[in-house]
Amino acid sequence: MPPQMKLTAITLDCADPETLAAFHHQATGFELHPESDGDFAGVTREDGLAIGFQRVDDYQAPRWPDQAAPQQSHLDFAVDDLDEAEALLLQWGATKPEYQPGGDRWRVFADPAGHPFCLIRG
Repeated sequence: MPPQMKLTAITLDCADPETLAAFHHQATGFELHPESDGDFAGVTREDGLAIGFQRVDDYQAPRWPDQAAPQQSHLDFAVDDLDEAEALLLQWGATKPEYQPGGDRWRVFADPAGHPFCLIRG
């Protein structure tokens, strides 16, 4: 039997790691990593899962669904109330693309660095 891999971290490129970590801290409730700085910042969940944000010079934000600047990554988050979560995320700096292929099942957003992510009913 092959060894089992356990996901421990997801890392996203961006121009401003600390701003992106602050957004995801508010959106997920994950704790800010204490060693975050302008080059690499992160948030961690109690079980150790981390989302990291690394600074990239000349970062080009994805423009979903336009493949001229592809999405580069994609996260899905389950929520109890899509409308409530949407209002909070937009308040915290997320954007909602016009194109929404999920109907009532899910909604697509982009974080402040342009990374698309979805909210699904939990």
